[in-house]
Amino acid sequence: MANHTEASAEAITGQQAPHFKLEAADGREYSLADYAGKMVVLYFYPKDSTPGCTQEACDFRDYNGRIEAEGAVILGISPDSLKSHGKFADKHSLPFPLLSDPEHEVCERYGVWQLKKMAGREYMGVVRSTFLIDGEGRIAREWRKVKVNGHVDEVLQAIQELKSIN
Repeated sequence: MANHTEASAEAITGQQAPHFKLEAADGREYSLADYAGKMVVLYFYPKDSTPGCTQEACDFRDYNGRIEAEGAVILGISPDSLKSHGKFADKHSLPFPLLSDPEHEVCERYGVWQLKKMAGREYMGVVRSTFLIDGEGRIAREWRKVKVNGHVDEVLQAIQELKSIN
């Protein structure tokens, strides 16, 4: 259970999205402020080239045109290196930036860096999560502990709903 300080720093629907500036494999720095006035699909994933993360990235790739047509952009974040991101993006023809957060500072600000358990082992890692940020920089929707199958459909539907009320 998170203590009060950690919980209050966590990104929550309706609040301003935590600011970030991170580098991508293309050598550019990306900032949330770069997308003022646009909706942003910010998805956090555990590790490049693992089955679930590959499926999620490819699902976002396949929906990228539809998501952009609705006025939103996609950004992926994981603690992996820029080199790893570059290979992963190239191998799967990902049209959106994958941002490297090796010190997991942004992951912590969004509350996705958590204690995980696998095969009886405990470790800290990224809990697969997605945030839909509106054009004013507020978190419009959040999905935590994402199940990959059908997730991108839910995100597209939320973008369309948000667009229809704005």
